[in-house]
Amino acid sequence: MKCLIIDAVHSSIAEEFSKYMQVDTHMLPTQEELAKLIPDYDVLIMRVDPAINKEILDAAKNLKVIGVCSVGLNHIDMDTAKAKGIQVFNAPGMNANAVAELTISKMLDLSRHTIPANYDVKVNKNWDKYKFVGRELRGKTLGILGFGRIGQRVGELGRAFKMNIVAYDPYLPAHVFEEQQATSMSIDDVLKTSDYVTIHMPLTPETKNLFNAKSIAEMKPDAVVLNMARGGIVNEKDMYEALKAGKIGGYASDVMENELAAGGLTEGATFDSPLFECDNFIVTPHLGAQSTDASRDIAELIISKVKEALSL
Repeated sequence: MKCLIIDAVHSSIAEEFSKYMQVDTHMLPTQEELAKLIPDYDVLIMRVDPAINKEILDAAKNLKVIGVCSVGLNHIDMDTAKAKGIQVFNAPGMNANAVAELTISKMLDLSRHTIPANYDVKVNKNWDKYKFVGRELRGKTLGILGFGRIGQRVGELGRAFKMNIVAYDPYLPAHVFEEQQATSMSIDDVLKTSDYVTIHMPLTPETKNLFNAKSIAEMKPDAVVLNMARGGIVNEKDMYEALKAGKIGGYASDVMENELAAGGLTEGATFDSPLFECDNFIVTPHLGAQSTDASRDIAELIISKVKEALSL
């Protein structure tokens, strides 16, 4: 058997699978490159790039298992994989704490203006504390859209800051909200009520452009939106216009709609957006799960699932 690893994953995956099969690495191939590579392989280990379409799966004559070292599966043609008998495993919950901690980090950064203050001191050589009067999280309302493992952990951390937690998740029973000390609300009520709204939902036809000019207008003018989920849930043009017009307090994101445009992951590639003009916008390059702890936990789960599927 042969295993192909196409993204940066924990070293334990290659170490363990090399006991049973040949393991090769080809970092971040394009869809066309992967379609040419995949015919010889029984196992594919990846994260979210490239999207696994029907053409790749049609070319994967020997493929038995895809191990996805992330949570979402919207980048894989699951119907075709199922029809071909290819088992697909992901790692739900293994990155929950890493993403939740990053969410709180961004809330604090926007609330206390730490990033522009750092720039002002290090680049402008200014030492002026009066320029950066912020606000505390204590006593504020935190709205969580998507109250799964990540959302619940964000709520737990928010409670430690003495925040009031409200949440939307139509798939959860009432007792979960009670156990998590959160008030269940509709999306509209979450938007109207919250000082901070954080997104932990998958990108689906229903959630695409969920945050647009209309929904942003329903929020408090000093509210902060955080997107730790998927680009496309926030309409970036509408968010840009709202930030420039002062209709919203800030936007923090770990994802962008076209984050892979122009080869965003390839060496020397550049990436740009009108949002970069906005002082109250902060962004990181989809590093929610980029912790050594989460990487290790994800690897352990994927290893066990693949070994079970292949009876290793």
